Amino acid sequence: MTIQGGIEVTNRLPACLRLTAAISALAMALPAHAQQAADEEIIVTAQRGNQSQVTLGGSVGVLGDKPAEDVPFTIKSYNAALILNQQPQTLGQLLENDPSVRTTYGFGNAAEQFVIRGFVLAGDDVAYDGLYGVAPRQIVAPELYESVQVLNGASAFLNGAAPGGSGLGGSVNLIPKRAGADDLQRLTLNYTSDAHIGGAFDVARRFGDARQTGLRLNGAARRGDVSIDDEFRSTYVIGGALDHQAGDLRLSLDLAYQRVKVRQLRHKVTLGAGLTSVPRVPGADHNFAQPFTFSTLRDVFGMLKAEYDIADNMLAYASIGARDGSEDGIYGGLTVNNALTGAATGSALFVPRTDNNEAANAGVRIRLAAGGISHEFNIGGSGIRQINRNAYDFLGGFAGFATNLYSTVDVPLPGTGFVGGDLNDPNPVSRTRLWSAFASDTIGLWDDRVLATVGLRLQKVNSKGYDYFTTLQSSEYDESAVTPVVGLVVKPVDGISLFANRIEGLSQGPTAPNDPAIINPGEVFPPTKSTQYEIGGKFALGALNLGVAAFQTEQPSGYAVGGVFGLFGEQRNRGIELNLEGELVAGLRLIAGGSLNDATLRDTGIAAIDGNEAPGVPDYLVNANLEWDVLPALTLTGRVVRTGEQWIDRANTLELSGWTRFDLGARYVALVGDKPVTLRVNVDNVANKRYWASAFDIFSPQLLQGAPRTFKLSASVDF
Repeated sequence: MTIQGGIEVTNRLPACLRLTAAISALAMALPAHAQQAADEEIIVTAQRGNQSQVTLGGSVGVLGDKPAEDVPFTIKSYNAALILNQQPQTLGQLLENDPSVRTTYGFGNAAEQFVIRGFVLAGDDVAYDGLYGVAPRQIVAPELYESVQVLNGASAFLNGAAPGGSGLGGSVNLIPKRAGADDLQRLTLNYTSDAHIGGAFDVARRFGDARQTGLRLNGAARRGDVSIDDEFRSTYVIGGALDHQAGDLRLSLDLAYQRVKVRQLRHKVTLGAGLTSVPRVPGADHNFAQPFTFSTLRDVFGMLKAEYDIADNMLAYASIGARDGSEDGIYGGLTVNNALTGAATGSALFVPRTDNNEAANAGVRIRLAAGGISHEFNIGGSGIRQINRNAYDFLGGFAGFATNLYSTVDVPLPGTGFVGGDLNDPNPVSRTRLWSAFASDTIGLWDDRVLATVGLRLQKVNSKGYDYFTTLQSSEYDESAVTPVVGLVVKPVDGISLFANRIEGLSQGPTAPNDPAIINPGEVFPPTKSTQYEIGGKFALGALNLGVAAFQTEQPSGYAVGGVFGLFGEQRNRGIELNLEGELVAGLRLIAGGSLNDATLRDTGIAAIDGNEAPGVPDYLVNANLEWDVLPALTLTGRVVRTGEQWIDRANTLELSGWTRFDLGARYVALVGDKPVTLRVNVDNVANKRYWASAFDIFSPQLLQGAPRTFKLSASVDF
């Protein structure tokens, strides 16, 4: 591989091992400073700070912050300690810890999408402290967040309809970092193979006689080639949070900036018509993308939040957020025409885009109790406004250029081809408005041993589409829907919580893609509703927490038939999930779980696919992450990720084999003077396994290749 300056790197592994050895030698030399009891206490305290990685519970939409045992849903939070220890560079890498989530990409670009319970959650629909449309839409840098919350299942009542039309299988909510009870000063340096170097800072302070005002500043910068040949990434993020707690009033302001660039992204691979076999997987670090491909993303975003205790049992809250985003890129495509030789047709698409989004919600939470019965009422509303401006240029036209999946050669950038919109000043192509009002009551019986939740949310969706060429309005949908929820929690004894729910999902209808094979590109379809039934239980077994759930969700399906994109039939997903986290014995911690999923296409009206399994949904998923404190200062880590078989096409003629990936790591805390320094070494995909990771795509059969062996090193000092 060639890097800037013309230096040729022919053997990466020894260089990584030398760097690892140097860090290990430093770590072995440092304990001489930690012989005294006080020093040992500092080390143990610092190591414990690295262990609070998963919390069961989180923000359950309009119901507020709740522990998992009090809600009839499956929810957990991956905390800042896990982000710091595992060193993920994207949200998708963090969510690899979840046994019900897998990550894929959008078409030709680096936009991460998350498959939860077999349904896609688009990056556009990741929430920022409860608000949709505020978080960056394609790639999220994890360093800015205190926790990442995952709620499995539909959530139209809890969170409102996601404006991007996804999230029927689950939702993800980002909680920004804010100042805590303790002051913080931390610097981190990191390295990711092959030549990706960066650093981060995190500072928190509280001020005032009662420490009622808090300030948190944190940021990160990293750039360089990653482990895929010639794939370059750079990320710059900075965030600030100001909060004030004055008796009954709590205020917070979060502001953030993120800029990400990806050059020569190894994108997904499309399978051409008529293929009867799956192409073999290219070399683990081989890059079949063209050098002219890139994506540049810039986002400025934030929110203002307020809470006021009107009375001891009455809380009023409100939040408003916004994002200004811009992106442009030349996205690459590759369609394999011959599975044996890898002969393929390449394509290039230039897309400039801007987004202006605003979102807000407000409500009142009232708790009453009388006669042994408690009520928690939630009443409020929300609103979202989004404007998307973009244009496109199918560079070189639709014919594409010759390339090869395995023996890829660089080609010149194609000239201007088929253009839609104004490339220099894109016009609006869609305007979306979502409004909702909600009301719910959670009834508690027998000292809240039984909690029954009933609620309704009235939602109004207005979506307008505009022609790329004339800029005139070409479509509009303006309808309302009611999405109810019924949930039950029964806690027969301490440590056991049984639950059931019926909840609906509501999504903005799909838009027919801009594809030469589609004869109705840009057509906007009406919102669709899905219905979920779920039962499960949560069990506290000493220091271990066990969760199990069985679910069924039905969703109308959108895809193309005979060149016409539309809603045809439904996809029904049935599954079972198991989660286990906690401490097996003193010093041995586990984050693990698995899920089974039966995803079936029903009532499609097409004999060739009716009753088949849905493509891109693995039969099963298994994750296990283990940490072992070998010494008070030394922790060894290991993770296994297993993904079962999945069909590539709706006809169920092509299937991906299951795959398994192993990751290893170590963490060591030492003292420099009296300051704790945490050294981390992680190796993802230790065996450098080559594999097709995902076949998920809502439009056509596409494959995403898994990442090669990747070394990650970091050092953090708290001072």
